[in-house]
Amino acid sequence: IGVGLVGFGLFFLLLGILLYFDSVLLAFGNLLFLSGLVFIIGFRRTFTFFFQRPKLKGTSFFFGGLIVVLMRWPILGMLLEAYGFMSLFRSFFPVAFGFLGSLANIPLLSQV
Repeated sequence: IGVGLVGFGLFFLLLGILLYFDSVLLAFGNLLFLSGLVFIIGFRRTFTFFFQRPKLKGTSFFFGGLIVVLMRWPILGMLLEAYGFMSLFRSFFPVAFGFLGSLANIPLLSQV
């Protein structure tokens, strides 16, 4: 259920951006993404992830951007959210890029 909610959340975020920052789609995508994250890792781990002392700045920008999107200022809200997202998930990017680099070692994909 959690992966599906995160997937739909990302889909609605992308759709909201493609439709010239439609605030309703962006807000719905944000809420689906966060609820999917809670379903995947649990409420307590989600809470401790967002409210760790080194990540409070990113958390405040992310949730502040969510509130700004809900107040129907989607461009400013998405900019705030993007900065908060980059700040929160900064430690995951090297792992993700390492995984993408290892995809070149798969026999069929290396030919493509």
